[in-house]
Amino acid sequence: MNVKRVIFEGESVTLDFKKTITSCEKIARTMVSFANNKGGRLLIGVADDGSIKGVKSEDEERYMITRAAQLFSKPAIEPKFDEVYVDDKLVLVVEIPESDTKPHYALAEDGKWWVYVRVKDKSVLASKIVVDVLKHSADKTGILIEYSEKEKALLQYLEQKDRIDVKEYCKLAKMSRRSAQRVLVNMVLSGVIRIHTTEKEEYYTAA
Repeated sequence: MNVKRVIFEGESVTLDFKKTITSCEKIARTMVSFANNKGGRLLIGVADDGSIKGVKSEDEERYMITRAAQLFSKPAIEPKFDEVYVDDKLVLVVEIPESDTKPHYALAEDGKWWVYVRVKDKSVLASKIVVDVLKHSADKTGILIEYSEKEKALLQYLEQKDRIDVKEYCKLAKMSRRSAQRVLVNMVLSGVIRIHTTEKEEYYTAA
C-alpha cells in the first residue's frame, strides 16, 4: 500500500485522516458511517492537511478504536488493522468493511444512538428515510409497489423538474410527512428513484 499516494488523493467518502484518537464517540461515528456506506479506511497518525505525524502509542490507538467499534457501535464493527512506516513514522491503517447488517448506530455524547452515513469527506447524521432504506436494503424479498396516483404524481413531477424533496412531495401529493416518507423509501428500495444526501439537504431524482 502506497500511503503517500492515498494521502495525496485526500479525504473522501472512503478515506479519513486522524492525527490521533481522542474520543470513542467521534471515531465510532466515522466507523459507523463507513460501515453504513461502502466501507472505508482510517489513517491514524495523519493530520487533516495530509501531513504525516506518526502514531505515538500504537497500542493506545488500537485500544480506543477497538473499544469504539465494540462498545460505541451497534451492531459492533470489526475493524482490521495494518501498520505502515512512512519516512520512519508509523501510520496505523484501519479498514472498515461495508456491513451486511445495516444500519449501524453510534453512541453519542448525549447518551443516544444515532445512524451516520458518509457524505463526501464528512460523517453525517442520517435522516429517517435513509435509516429505513438501510434497514430494508438487505431484505432479499423485494418491494412490491402498487402505483397509486401518489406514486404516479411523483414520477410525473420528476420528469419535469429533475428533483424533489420530502416537503415538496408532501405538498404535491397532499399527504402527511410520514406517508410521504413511506412511499419514498419503497421507491428508493425498488430502484425507481434515487436518494441524494448532502450536508445541507436531501432530495430525490428519477433512477
